[in-house]
Amino acid sequence: MATCWRTLNASGCGECLRNASAAAAGCLPWTEGRVANTGCFLRYSDTDFLNNSTSTTRSSSGHKTVKVVAVGCSVAAVGLGVIIRIIIYKRNRAIQDRRKGLTKVSKMIISVLKKSSLNFKYSMLEKATGSFGEANKLGEGGFGTVYKGVLADGREVAVKRLFFNNRSRAMDFFNEVRLISSVEHKNLVRLLGCSCWGPESLLVYEYLPNKSLDRFIFDEEIGNVLDWEKRFKIITGTAQGLAHLHENPKARIIHKDIKASNVLLDSKFQAKIPYFGLARSFEEDKTHVSTAIAGTLGYMAPEYIAHGQLSEKADVYSFGVLVLEIISGRQNCRSITSEHSQSLLTLAWNHFQTGTAEDLIDPNIRSLQHREQMLRAVHVAFLCMQECQNLRPSMSVCLQMLLRAEEPLPAPTNPPFTDEWTMEFDFEGDSERLLSETSSSAASVATMMYSAFYPR
Repeated sequence: MATCWRTLNASGCGECLRNASAAAAGCLPWTEGRVANTGCFLRYSDTDFLNNSTSTTRSSSGHKTVKVVAVGCSVAAVGLGVIIRIIIYKRNRAIQDRRKGLTKVSKMIISVLKKSSLNFKYSMLEKATGSFGEANKLGEGGFGTVYKGVLADGREVAVKRLFFNNRSRAMDFFNEVRLISSVEHKNLVRLLGCSCWGPESLLVYEYLPNKSLDRFIFDEEIGNVLDWEKRFKIITGTAQGLAHLHENPKARIIHKDIKASNVLLDSKFQAKIPYFGLARSFEEDKTHVSTAIAGTLGYMAPEYIAHGQLSEKADVYSFGVLVLEIISGRQNCRSITSEHSQSLLTLAWNHFQTGTAEDLIDPNIRSLQHREQMLRAVHVAFLCMQECQNLRPSMSVCLQMLLRAEEPLPAPTNPPFTDEWTMEFDFEGDSERLLSETSSSAASVATMMYSAFYPR
C-alpha cells in the first residue's frame, strides 16, 4: 500500500514513493515493513492488513481458550505499553538532544551562513514569490522547482524550492550551500542566500532576465539577437566558468550537466553557469560513481555512460557539444520521430573531414569577417569531444586554444557516436563486443531498462 499527501503534485508524489520503496527494501528479509516520508507513506506485509475479518462461530471450549488468551494478551499489552512509552520517551529525548547538539555539517553550514549574511526568512521568500505561484515558476529540475521573486527592496531573485525536507534532501541542501558558498566567479550564478529553518529548504540566486541560451540559438526568429561576437563571448565565458569549477582550490567540482538550457544569460548576454542540482565535488582518486548515471542524452561523455567513469573531462566533452550547437544553431539530440536523420555530431564530423565545416554555421551569424574564428571554434569543439578522455584538453587549455588564434591546433581523433549503424545496443546482450569497437565505445542509453515506482 502506498499513498501521498494531497499537497504533492504527480512528480513530487512519484519522487517520494521512489524514495520510500528504496527505503522499504532495507526492511528485508522482514515480512513487514513501513516507511513514512514527508509527503507519503508506504507499507508492505505478507498478511492481509486491509481486509481483516473475525469469525463469529466459536465452540464453548473455544470461549474458554479465548478468555485465557484475552487475559494473557491484556497483561502482555500492559507490558508492551510500558515498553513503547519508554521507547517513545528515549526517542523524543534523542531528537531533542540532536536538535540541541547540531551535527558537524550543520554547524559548518550555519557558520558559513552567518559569516556570509545569507539568511533569508521563509515568510519573506514566500511573499516574494506570490506563495510560489504557478505564474512565477521559471523551471523545474530533479531536485526542486525555481520561482521568480521580488524582494521588499525591489530586487529580483530566483528562489529554488527543494521537493522534500527528509534527511537525504537536507544533506543535498547542505552540500549545495557548502559548494556554492566556496566558489564565486563572474560566469557562475551567484548565491544570494537561503532559508533552512522554515517548513522547507530554499535557495536564493540572482535572477537572470534573459533566461537560458537555448531560447535563442534554437529559435530561427530570435536567433539573430545573438550575433557571433555575443556567441563567442558566451563560449569563452562558459569555458572560464567551467575552468574555475574544475580548478577551484577549495573544492574540485564537476558540473555533470552542461547544455544550452543550463547556460543562463544576464542582461548583457554574459554566460553564467548554474551549477546546482547534479554538480558534485570529488576527491582526486574517486573517479567512478556508485549511484545512478545522471545527465542529458546527447551531452554525456562515452566513458561516463558506459562505465560510470566521471572526471572533469566529462564536462569538457559536454562543452564541445555545446560549442557545435552555438555555432550551428542546431540541437545535437535527435528526434525519435526522425529515424533516418543524422545527429549534429555525425553531420559536423562529416563536414569537418571533408573541409566543408563552413556549411555548419548558423545563417544568422554567417559572415566572412569571423569565418576563421568560427572554424577554429569548430576544431576546438572536436578536440573536446575525442573519444579517449585523456586526449581531451582541460578547460583552461581549451580556453587558450579559443583565444590564441595564432597557435596551431592538433588534429582531433574520431569522436564517439558517429557511426549511425552501431549506436543502438542491447544492454542485456554482449557488452564486450561493443567496448572493443572504437567507433562505438559507449552504448545508447535510450535502450536501458530500469524499474521505478510511479503514482497512479
